[in-house]
Amino acid sequence: MPLDLSLYLVTDPELCARHGLVETVVAAVRGGVTVVQLRDKRASDGEMIDQARRLKAALAGSGVPLIINDRLAVAMESGADGLHMGQDDGDVAAARSALGEEAILGLSVQNHTQLAHIDPVALDYLGFGPVFATSTKRDHATPLGFDGLAALVAASPLPAVAIGGLKAEHARQVWGAGAKGPAVVSAICGQPDPEAAARAFFDD
Repeated sequence: MPLDLSLYLVTDPELCARHGLVETVVAAVRGGVTVVQLRDKRASDGEMIDQARRLKAALAGSGVPLIINDRLAVAMESGADGLHMGQDDGDVAAARSALGEEAILGLSVQNHTQLAHIDPVALDYLGFGPVFATSTKRDHATPLGFDGLAALVAASPLPAVAIGGLKAEHARQVWGAGAKGPAVVSAICGQPDPEAAARAFFDD
């Protein structure tokens, strides 16, 4: 089944605490989220494996894949559908070899220099950003803006999501720049009603 990147949710443990991780994700999927990435920089591998297994069970039958942020061992042990890597998270080809051909593998890219060095055979998609400054990742690179995003998308051999400070009102501009969809954290996880927050990305 083709990978649907229309609305990509990245979890945050503090922002998801209001409703609970699983409850937030399930509500967001009801609202239209098409991919879920589990990101928790503070959790141990064991804690993340437990979280991933609970999410995988909750997502069963939805068709929505579960991607693990950064941690190859967690992705493999938990039965998740794939892995998302940063620029400093190891070798993409080695990760592909370990995960197998069926797994989804994504990579964060911040500029054209990084884009020129990707392995398009090993990867399924890219994450371009930050589009804007974001409070959920304080060590981020210089924001791209929509023009910078469009330039990266135009040069990319792979489909891409856009991330960084994006809200529902930016969805049309993200798609207009050629990205397959926005990847968001606080715009869904931090909202009183995650289902409605997700649905808002598709409202005209």
